[in-house]
Amino acid sequence: MRIVIQRAKKARVTVDGKTTGAIDHGLVCLVGVTEGDGEEDVRYLADKLAHLRIFEDEQGKMNHSLLDVGGSVLSVSQFTLYGDCRKGRRPNFMAAAPPDVAEKWYERLNEELKAHGVPVETGVFGAMMEVELTNDGPVTLILESKK
Repeated sequence: MRIVIQRAKKARVTVDGKTTGAIDHGLVCLVGVTEGDGEEDVRYLADKLAHLRIFEDEQGKMNHSLLDVGGSVLSVSQFTLYGDCRKGRRPNFMAAAPPDVAEKWYERLNEELKAHGVPVETGVFGAMMEVELTNDGPVTLILESKK
């Protein structure tokens, strides 16, 4: 599983002109699932997201977690995170999990984040989405469950 996280002051996702999820202060998480991902990957990444210290304290150091600052997550499925662009001129998405598998683990990640006490808003799995955000920092990181 691979997640691109962006610290955001606010963010929202729309599908067909309707807002499906919106947050104030937190993380936008673009979530990609690959073959072989499972419950262990979900638990690892949900725990990492909830506790990763990437929010600034009073001295401007990244010492606070999502839970510490009362932030939320805007979770967006993103199969293109497993696009391989090393050959040719068109990305190869063979490493992305099939939609039924990806949706299962994407939804499970969102459930696990909620179990950690993190409010979660989402896009619509498999839909063409528009994501708007106001970056905070900007701070952008990549988390992966596989070594």
